[in-house]
Amino acid sequence: MPIEIVPFESKHVPAVQAFNERMRAGGSKWGFYTDPNPDWIPHHDGAKSWREYHLAVEEDGTVRGGYALKPQLWEIRGSSEWVTDWQGPFTEADIDPRYSPLMLKMLRGMLKKHPLLFSLGHGGTEEPIVELLRKMRWDLHGVPFCLHIAHPFRFLRRNAYLRKTPLRRLALDLLAFTGTGWLGIKLLHGLLRLLNRPATPTGGAVAEVVPSFGPWADELWEAHRGDYLCLAVRDRAMMNALMPEQGWPGGTRLKITLDGAVIGWSVVHWKAMRGDPRFGDLTVGLITDCFGAPDQAGRIIRATHDYLASQNVDLSFANICHPAWVSATKALGYVVLPDQRLFAVSPALQSKLDPYEEVGQGLHLTNMDGHGPHGFQ
Repeated sequence: MPIEIVPFESKHVPAVQAFNERMRAGGSKWGFYTDPNPDWIPHHDGAKSWREYHLAVEEDGTVRGGYALKPQLWEIRGSSEWVTDWQGPFTEADIDPRYSPLMLKMLRGMLKKHPLLFSLGHGGTEEPIVELLRKMRWDLHGVPFCLHIAHPFRFLRRNAYLRKTPLRRLALDLLAFTGTGWLGIKLLHGLLRLLNRPATPTGGAVAEVVPSFGPWADELWEAHRGDYLCLAVRDRAMMNALMPEQGWPGGTRLKITLDGAVIGWSVVHWKAMRGDPRFGDLTVGLITDCFGAPDQAGRIIRATHDYLASQNVDLSFANICHPAWVSATKALGYVVLPDQRLFAVSPALQSKLDPYEEVGQGLHLTNMDGHGPHGFQ
């Protein structure tokens, strides 16, 4: 039966609910939003970013899949461009191979609507969606995973990702209870701090919790937008839309000052996880977003890290790619694992980023540029 890609409307709600029920019954962990009106960054006139939902619908109204898009205004080498993040596609191919071709159809639908398309994330280079993107001649760029373990004993005992087998659990328990693991992790972070000691001081900055982004955020944006070759707009209006005072995605806004002057800001999330497939029962902190002059990244990240430490997180992490911001985490002893996430870029967007060897060095990309800090609320 022919399938059409259409915007999600209220008339589709029962069919989406039925789609989710079929997915659950088939053993899939995936589903789709049941409200056609996004809670996060709904569309309005003059918006610099918004969310929109689309469905794959058969002639009889049966929903077979869906995806979300987030158009956002970016600046690429000084020019304004509408760049779009995508989430999904979620299809019944996950439980029924007859629908395997649907993913390609949906991706082509996205590209037709928004040629400058990207996705940030993906669990590995062998995922079916990643293989499909390769065949479609997308470019795949690695994004580092920056990790700091504050409480080694709890990390060894409570994380889920490393404790998947009885043998691993036994080994990690031995490391925890003998103190060997605690000592090893502390020495590792200390050695990394020593090896990556910055040439200029990174102390002295203060992180202040603020309820919203004020005029100071516009001043910061105007002063330092030109310090980057490629980034999403991060002015006051944009950040208050992405980080509303109420509702998803929650989190904490930090204004970073040095001797009373604003030098940057960051957004953090933290949560006491329970049964998380990756983090188990750890309290996890995320540096979700950040901005300021690249030469102040060390101070901004240090003040942000210290704030998360004051919340007694077991570990903190960030997914960032600009060299100055990655170096700022290294200076604090973070373990930086390259290429742990993928920045998947459509051919049209890649043409805007070429030569990537140059532009990639000036690309500022964080979790907030994708579909947000899922799992932290």
